[in-house]
Amino acid sequence: MKKLTGILFTVLLVLAFALGGNALAEEKADPLAAWKPQFDPSGAKYTYILSNVSHPAIEGVGVGYRIRDRVWELSKGQLYVDFRPLAQLGGEKDVISKLKLGAIQGMLSSSVAAANVADRLGIVNLPYVVDTFDKLDKFRSTPELWNEFRDSALRSGIMTVDITGYGTYGWASTTPVRSLEDAKAVNFRIAEAPVNTDIYKSWALKFTVMPWPDVPQALQTGVINGLDHTPIVCNITKKFEIAKYFTEVNYAQGLFVHLMNKRWFDKLPKDLQQALLQAIEEESAKTRELTRKQHDEQVAKAKENGVEFIPLADADRKQLIEMAAPVYKTWGDKIGADYLQKVRSTLGN
Repeated sequence: MKKLTGILFTVLLVLAFALGGNALAEEKADPLAAWKPQFDPSGAKYTYILSNVSHPAIEGVGVGYRIRDRVWELSKGQLYVDFRPLAQLGGEKDVISKLKLGAIQGMLSSSVAAANVADRLGIVNLPYVVDTFDKLDKFRSTPELWNEFRDSALRSGIMTVDITGYGTYGWASTTPVRSLEDAKAVNFRIAEAPVNTDIYKSWALKFTVMPWPDVPQALQTGVINGLDHTPIVCNITKKFEIAKYFTEVNYAQGLFVHLMNKRWFDKLPKDLQQALLQAIEEESAKTRELTRKQHDEQVAKAKENGVEFIPLADADRKQLIEMAAPVYKTWGDKIGADYLQKVRSTLGN
């Protein structure tokens, strides 16, 4: 009997360790475990589902969780921001459709995808228009520039509430791109956005339009050997493990545009509307500052890990601007030529 009891005790002990180990493994496997709320959202009267395709370690994405916590505080637990990063709700084009239908209420859309919602939102993607952190801050803080951008998607039933960022665009590649001539040998992945397609056609560069979730495999298999993106994103999402070179083209700021279904917002009680907008504005402003710091930090980390950063020559930059002339014309007609000129002149282009 004692022997049997000892065996049973041993079996139970092994099971306990096994179950505990499995639980730890599951916790480690959850990439969002560190961002779980420190409150119970089950009692909220209203829920705001907010989508994003990327990783919350990027400050411009992690803002979704900071908005969640701030809204919970301001609304006294009445409104819960259910933030869903890492493409949990699908790719950006699919999510935009869900947003218009009201199946979800909000989206931190990449600026390249936001141009699919309203042409005017594409102005921030045009080469060398809103291309530095300082210009981005001036664009956001100047009402005559920001207000027209903010209101541009209202016809689609979408509010443009605010913006955060993910750094400065350039070229990550598996071979060094030291000149525009080198760039002609690279197949660049670009986002599913009409403005980017037009830019790369004007630059006479080879490109492949591809959803972001498909990029890792395409880069690993050599389907693409270049990536149109920012150092923050490339380093945090480990693209630099394959693409060991980054050409500092610095032609645009990567933005997350906070889009919201207006019909849903209009049905919220006024006090909750105020709480939501206040939280978004406060946290977005803080995050734009954090993004500046993160850019410097991620560039430094990438260099430590052997990534070579290659400045683009002034002559090549000038050539890119000249070659983009048809894009400025085409998108000036879509955006509004007067508005484009006002933005460019106010920002010092």
